[in-house]
Amino acid sequence: MPDDLAPFLAQVAAAADLCLKPCRHGVRFRDPEPAAAAPTDCCLRIEARDPAGGRCEDADVELEIYRSGSELNLMLSRCADPEAPLLWHGSHAVWMDGASGERCSRPADGPALEALARRIRALVSGD
Repeated sequence: MPDDLAPFLAQVAAAADLCLKPCRHGVRFRDPEPAAAAPTDCCLRIEARDPAGGRCEDADVELEIYRSGSELNLMLSRCADPEAPLLWHGSHAVWMDGASGERCSRPADGPALEALARRIRALVSGD
């Protein structure tokens, strides 16, 4: 991995550690690595570990970061459950049913994922 991408991944992991307690997190690119130090078109896997260091695959999150025109968009979903609600975060948060894609109510872990999306949005956009 190029040295300029390591700080970005570390910042995403730190944001996940803060928002998705008590787990600790590591982050890796799911697809080929982008060229920029703060990528705006990539897919990441945020991997969770319990405080003792054991893997918690049920708590892993997939994060897609992409631009649509000038707008920055994020999609967060639980890797272990493709039918779990997913979060689209553009100008505001929208929860969608993982199976149908229809709008749905916020799940129990929604506030934590929304906080993570806001932090990552600020990180990527430089706010």
